[in-house]
Amino acid sequence: MGGLDGIDPKEFIGNFFTSFTNDLVRGDEDPAVVVDRYHTPDIVQFADGNRMDRTKLIAHTRPVRKHQTGARWEVHEAMADGDRIAARYTLHFQTSKRAGSVDVHFFGQFAVDGRMRQAHMLTRSVPAKASGVAPAEVGSEPSPDPGQSPA
Repeated sequence: MGGLDGIDPKEFIGNFFTSFTNDLVRGDEDPAVVVDRYHTPDIVQFADGNRMDRTKLIAHTRPVRKHQTGARWEVHEAMADGDRIAARYTLHFQTSKRAGSVDVHFFGQFAVDGRMRQAHMLTRSVPAKASGVAPAEVGSEPSPDPGQSPA
C-alpha cells in the first residue's frame, strides 16, 4: 500500500477496496493479517451508524471470504484533502447466494502508508432492476466521463 500523494483519489479508493477484497477472498492468509495490511491497528469504521473496530472488522471479513464470489467498484467521484478522501461509488457484488449493488458515500482518513485509519459510510441498496449491472470478477471500473454514454 502507498499513500495518497500524487495519486488520483478515484484510482486510490478503487484500488484500495479491490486489492483488499482480492487479498481477502482469493488469498489464504489469516483474515487478521489481511486486515492489518490495509488498516491501522486503531481502525474505526462506521457503516450506517454501526461501529466496527479492528476485532469486529476481522470478524466481518470471515463470511465475506467464505461467500463472496465477485465484486466490482464503480467509483463515480472522489476527492482528497491531505490524508482524507470523500468518495461516491457503487459496489456490485456476487455471493454464493445472490448478486446485488450498493451505493456508498464514503468519508475516510488514511495513514501515510495508505492504510485506512477511519471511515464513515452511508449505504443504500440498489434495486436489482435499477442497477442493471451484474458483478463480474473482483475489480474496479472507472466511470464514464460526464456526457459520454456507458459502453
